[in-house]
Amino acid sequence: MTAISPLQFIHKKGLFGDHHDKKESDLLEISEVKNLTIVQIVQYKKSLIQLNSLDIDSLNLPLKELQVSSKNKTRILWSGPNTWLIISGDENILKKIKEKFNDKDFSVTDISHSRAVIQIKGQQSIEVLKKGCPINFNEFNINNCAGSIFHGINIVVDNINSDPQTFNLLTLRSFGESLYHHITDASLEFGYLAV
Repeated sequence: MTAISPLQFIHKKGLFGDHHDKKESDLLEISEVKNLTIVQIVQYKKSLIQLNSLDIDSLNLPLKELQVSSKNKTRILWSGPNTWLIISGDENILKKIKEKFNDKDFSVTDISHSRAVIQIKGQQSIEVLKKGCPINFNEFNINNCAGSIFHGINIVVDNINSDPQTFNLLTLRSFGESLYHHITDASLEFGYLAV
């Protein structure tokens, strides 16, 4: 059985919006990020494990708000006190996580199929996000993440690159289409390439 991605039926490839007389490199690029494993880890209150002794793919768990640990295919996002999201293109990541995080001290939940991930890339991507998200993007740096909203839809914003400016936006699968429509609508004035 083949998995159906959250945006499979609405994400159409091509040029959209005000793209006339603009170089393709100056346009925004919008895509759906597929084939990711997304795992939520929560440390139980009764746990006595020292977090600095744990790592995944040689990445330590970030211990402060907004922080992201990143390497190769894996990103670990601080999601709240003693709570993290691990996002990875490594198909064996769940096995690695379960070897490190025992059931007595941690809740490990695979939420891969319940999330949609939209990537927006380009120099105007911050301007698009400012249209519907209250984050202060002037102080939101590479490898920062935050839970927020975009036009009333709960999202996690993950700043993955600064050249070109690239953000992954995670939302519940059931809100994926609505978020996609809001993002693409906000991108029309700049022109965008859907890939």
